[in-house]
Amino acid sequence: MIFLYTDFGAADIYAGQVKSVLHQEAPDAAVVDLLHDAPAFDVRAGAHLLAALALRMPQASTTLAVIDPGVGSARAALVVNADGRWFVGPDNGLMSVVASRAAAPVYWHIAWRPERLTASFHGRDLFAPMAAAIARGELPADRVLPVACPDVDFGSADLAAVIYLDHYGNAYTGLRAASVARTVRIAVRGQSIAYARVFSEVPAGQAFWYENSLGLVELAANGGSAAAALDLRVGESVGIVT
Repeated sequence: MIFLYTDFGAADIYAGQVKSVLHQEAPDAAVVDLLHDAPAFDVRAGAHLLAALALRMPQASTTLAVIDPGVGSARAALVVNADGRWFVGPDNGLMSVVASRAAAPVYWHIAWRPERLTASFHGRDLFAPMAAAIARGELPADRVLPVACPDVDFGSADLAAVIYLDHYGNAYTGLRAASVARTVRIAVRGQSIAYARVFSEVPAGQAFWYENSLGLVELAANGGSAAAALDLRVGESVGIVT
C-alpha cells in the first residue's frame, strides 16, 4: 500500500502524474490519497501533521511525502523506515518528526538518479519510482546509501503552532493532546480558549479546543469556522495558559 502526502493540491496535474508512475512501477499496490493539500511550502508544519497521520498507517506501508520547496537544489533524497513503516521524500525535515518518534528509525539517502529527472518534479521522477520499488518489497542496494541520521531533523518535540486548517475552519496544532491538561486554556492571537470534549458541549458559534481524532489539540467552533473567528493561519503560535 502506498500513501500519498503532498502539497500538490488535489485540483492540479501533479498528483495524477505521480500516480501514473506508481501504477506503472507497482501495479499491484493500492494507492491512497492521504492528503494533497498539506501546508504549501511549510515543511515543519507538514512534518508534524504527517507524524500524527502516520499513527494510523499499517505496518509495511509506504508513504511518498512531498513538501519540497528546495526541489532541484543540493538537498538530499531520503528513505526512512520508522518501526516498519516506510517513507520516501526529500531530506528537508518532512519525515524527521515521525522518524524521531519511532523506537528504531533507519535512514538511507537515495543515490540513484533516473535517466530522466526534471529539476522541478522529483516527486514524479525520483521519489515515485523508489516508493514503488519499496511497495514491491524491494530496497535496491545499488540505489541507496545508508546514513546515520537525516540532514535536517526537527526532533520529536511538539510544535506549539497551527499546522493545518481544514475546510470547516478547524485549526490543528502540533500539540499532542495527551500531554495537555483539560483544565488549561489555549492562548492564540490575544485570546484564551477553553476546553470542551465535543462541539455540542459549547453554544453555537463559540470557539473551544479539544482532542481531535488524530490526538492533536485542535481549535474549533460549534457550527462555525474557528479560523475565521480567531483570524488563524498556518504557522500561528499557540500557548498554554494554566
